Amino acid sequence: MADSAASFDIDVKEGVLNLIARGDWRARHLGEIDEKLRDVADDSVGREIVIDMSAVEKLDTSGAMVLQRTFQACEQRTGASKIIGAKEPHAALLNQVEEHLAPCHVEPMHGNAVFVVLDRFGRGIYDAILSAQAVLSFIGQTLITAVRVAAQPSKMRWTSTVHHMEEAGVNAIPIIGLMSFLIGAVVAFMGAKILRLFNADIFTVELVGISVLREFGVLLTAILIAGRSGSAFTAQIGSMKIREEIDAMRVLGLDPMEVLVLPRAIALIVMLPIIAFIASILGLIGGGLVAATAMDISPALFISRFQETIIINHFWAGVIKAPFFAFVIAVIGCYQGMEVEGSAESLGQRTTLSVVQALFVVILIDAFFAMFFLEIDF
Repeated sequence: MADSAASFDIDVKEGVLNLIARGDWRARHLGEIDEKLRDVADDSVGREIVIDMSAVEKLDTSGAMVLQRTFQACEQRTGASKIIGAKEPHAALLNQVEEHLAPCHVEPMHGNAVFVVLDRFGRGIYDAILSAQAVLSFIGQTLITAVRVAAQPSKMRWTSTVHHMEEAGVNAIPIIGLMSFLIGAVVAFMGAKILRLFNADIFTVELVGISVLREFGVLLTAILIAGRSGSAFTAQIGSMKIREEIDAMRVLGLDPMEVLVLPRAIALIVMLPIIAFIASILGLIGGGLVAATAMDISPALFISRFQETIIINHFWAGVIKAPFFAFVIAVIGCYQGMEVEGSAESLGQRTTLSVVQALFVVILIDAFFAMFFLEIDF
């Protein structure tokens, strides 16, 4: 015999609103009466409500939630409402859902747009300060781990390091090389177009050489590595955090800083200067190709002029920055992965934040080095 659908009757006696529930109060039967129950809560007009559940045949979590919601809506107004007649299993279910039935918090509307902007600006600065403190703390942990592993080289995970050197470094060479080649060609083409107005086409060699060696080669490499490998570090470690593999490591007595963070940081520190060097060479080749085809500057003349005017300091000014870029990209990527909280949404947010923070810090460090080299005339 099929259970009767959920229903209820309303009886008002002596200012008390009696709600008599009947039938099967499971999820499949609640759609028809949910709106009526909301009307009961709205129309109770501060009267005491008594919910009689003696005739309820079946009850699940959904039914308990809607009954408890109606009861609490009236209880908040009177303070004297009650539920009677509930069977023992039904009463236990009502008690269980009570603590989880919390109304959604609605932010009050702010009347002044200026105050809203200032509030968001202040909160953003405060969050940025906290985030910077957390990243600096993680950098300190990484350096301490590096010192500890250097004192005990047997703890170094060389296999993992070489694997990440291949994944984050070697596999990134094609895309970075192509982008550097095109950037060098674009710089030469734009420089030729402007310098031709002053009959100074030959200075395109200096323009390409200095810009590619000092800035574009290493900076473009760092930006692409941050978007490619830094985000990959966050996604890899974040996925392990979601699957509780990092907790399992700690249970086994393994330090995640030694197993996950340090190999990635060392791999990137080793590979980024090498990739930056390759990117710079390909950028010069791109610029030389444009000079040969668009400006009638032969490869021999380009190379001769390059050797005469471009000093080695321009090369070192670019390469010196590469290990610092690599370190912050790796550390920020690993830190954001460690901060994933166990959901796909958190993983996506942390991956995005990893790229944004890494790019910001890379540009900040590049600006610092530019000012420093300018001061020491390097």
